Amino acid sequence: MEVKSHENWQDEIRTAFRDPLELAHHLGLPLDQLPPLPKNSDFPLLVPRGFADRMTKGDPCDPLLLQVWPHAAESNLEPFELADPVGDLKASLVPGLLQKYAQRALLVTSGACAVHCRYCFRQHFPYHDASPSQIHWQAQLDHLRQDLSLREVVLSGGDPLSLPDSVLASRIQELEGIAQLSTLRIHTRLPVVIPSRVTSDLRQILSESRFRIAVVIHANHPSEITPSVADALTKLHHASATVLNQSVLLAGVNDDADVLEQLSQALWQAGALPYYLHALDRVRGSARFAVPDQEAIRLVEILRSRLPGYLVPRLVREIEGARSKMPVG
Repeated sequence: MEVKSHENWQDEIRTAFRDPLELAHHLGLPLDQLPPLPKNSDFPLLVPRGFADRMTKGDPCDPLLLQVWPHAAESNLEPFELADPVGDLKASLVPGLLQKYAQRALLVTSGACAVHCRYCFRQHFPYHDASPSQIHWQAQLDHLRQDLSLREVVLSGGDPLSLPDSVLASRIQELEGIAQLSTLRIHTRLPVVIPSRVTSDLRQILSESRFRIAVVIHANHPSEITPSVADALTKLHHASATVLNQSVLLAGVNDDADVLEQLSQALWQAGALPYYLHALDRVRGSARFAVPDQEAIRLVEILRSRLPGYLVPRLVREIEGARSKMPVG
């Protein structure tokens, strides 16, 4: 398809907060009210201004702020924490193509994200080695063509929607030429963080594809689901995409049954279904976000008592070498 729209969502990435001091000033928070910053970090702050505007000014414990604020505790490495906690590197068949589970393969389409979440399990992933160069892309396509067992391809990253619509359209068109593939899944946080990313061109790309399409978004707290986000998710739904949400259970952010219930209800009203509630992937420096399994199980049991089954996310953990996501409890 011909792509015409002005992609002003990219301006929101260009103008995002990158300096913690600037973000703190925007929120009216003196640094002495915030957790101390790490002395050295190779994972810099990145927060779009629209996402920051959802944070409560003057509140150092705002659940959206806690997800993105660099913390000195990131330097306190626990023995059980890993740079690659889910075994991505061992699952790499060619640069940028991972295969862990039957009938599906995952493409690391970009190393870019719209927001840097401090619990991100791929914050240490060697994107420079898996960059989607033309050589790597052709190698990925060749592997997908040769594996006749595949039915689904997952676009991940980084964030695949950090790609311009023109590039995304071209990639999807080439994937559509692989006969055995029938489902396209897109894992993205962009419709939540920058809802203007759901452009008319993106909706046209999805609605015209021969694939059955699932867009798996990532929201952890009901405050993330603003009216503009709800509108973006509804537009994806109307573009013939099944919209699912996966959350990460995070101490101090959403380890509360009321919060999780409100999130499920907000997603449903926006046309998205709760899909997974992930136990924290033990990436280096993330221990402050961990919620004990027994507490996680208790929270999901409360949700089951309050919500219809289709609004209760599955509590899972990803384990290196396992043939699927593993249920917790």
